[in-house]
Amino acid sequence: ALIRLGIRGFNPKLKKAAGRLEDLRTPEGEQILPNMLAELRRDMERRQLINDQIRQIEDARLERIEQAPGDGPNAMVLLLARVIGVGIETADMLVQEVLARNMRDRRAVARYAGLTGSPDESGIKRREKGLARSGNARGRRGMIQLAWRFLMFQKDSTLAQWFRGRTESTRGTRKIMIVALARKLLIALWRLVREGVVPDGVVLRPAQ
Repeated sequence: ALIRLGIRGFNPKLKKAAGRLEDLRTPEGEQILPNMLAELRRDMERRQLINDQIRQIEDARLERIEQAPGDGPNAMVLLLARVIGVGIETADMLVQEVLARNMRDRRAVARYAGLTGSPDESGIKRREKGLARSGNARGRRGMIQLAWRFLMFQKDSTLAQWFRGRTESTRGTRKIMIVALARKLLIALWRLVREGVVPDGVVLRPAQ
């Protein structure tokens, strides 16, 4: 809304931002019209409400984990959060959506998260149609985001080196290979929380 008015450099995230709205001017020196001021205030109130609700959810999650840190899922969350590049929110999401479930093997883990291919077979021909869409969509999105972050924070890990080795000399493959990395990373994290096997080269934060 501010950009439509040509107003830049105003930070609506500041605590006193709402009180400064009336002082704003367009590039022509005009004040913001009353209806637009009211709309901006409503937008800022909604944003504050959502932030408060997010904070409540995060506080409740931390309280739940602190009250029973040795509980199965909670212990998994704390272990995952020790992996540099994995925050408590991502760890909790992965445990609740995927890792706490009883999966028989690594293929079942990747399939449940929707990180396996969807083959299209016709006679003797077989080609991949892309990701299967029948898996856990939230887990799939979270793992792909985590895979990109993993490359930043765990550059010396075997998985990051594997990704670089397959994309450095081939243009246009990063978006395809990031899914393969997400699949391998998910399986590695599954083994970490189930068997205590730390992925090769992955750096952990000290246990608290």
